[in-house]
Amino acid sequence: MNQHHLKTIVLAVSLAFSAGAMAQNMSKADYKAGKDKISAEYKAAKAACDAMSGNAEDICMAEAKGKEKVAKADLEAGYKPTVKAHYNARVAKAEADYAVAKERCDDLAGNAKDVCVKEAKAAQTTAKANAKVQMKTKDANAAARETTSDARSKASDKASEARKDAAEDKSDAGYQVAKEKCDQFSGAAKDQCQAQAKARFGK
Repeated sequence: MNQHHLKTIVLAVSLAFSAGAMAQNMSKADYKAGKDKISAEYKAAKAACDAMSGNAEDICMAEAKGKEKVAKADLEAGYKPTVKAHYNARVAKAEADYAVAKERCDDLAGNAKDVCVKEAKAAQTTAKANAKVQMKTKDANAAARETTSDARSKASDKASEARKDAAEDKSDAGYQVAKEKCDQFSGAAKDQCQAQAKARFGK
């Protein structure tokens, strides 16, 4: 199967799963219909993947499973639009993207593959960290409407802590990528690369 055909199927799967999953304040009947639709679309996507082979099939399956997971999380966020539900939807997207990216790395070998995996993990870490910051910020904004200054202060502190943790997580993930890239070198060149990576990320 050529790349154009694969991309066409992946695009079709993406559009199918995204449709109808974002409605806000839906009825219980609509929610159930949404779940049934997601299930049917996943089965159709899986059947399309079965026509492939090798890593192309693995990528297609990762796409299909990821789209199903994201669609379910979006549906939940539409049915019960809480801050936590929207956070879960963003985490589901991060995990789905990581699963697909990791499968794509299998087309590579050696250090290029290792770097690819680390970059995929760094992207997942960044997306999850951003999702957590957004959730804590929304909590803080909600608390800002509270009558007590103590509640506002605590919520603000949690949001600040989340931003700090996110920055550290992103820095650690970036350092892991930079360090992995150094493995393509040897001797003094590798030592210099690692030293630069440590200096850049404050390690």
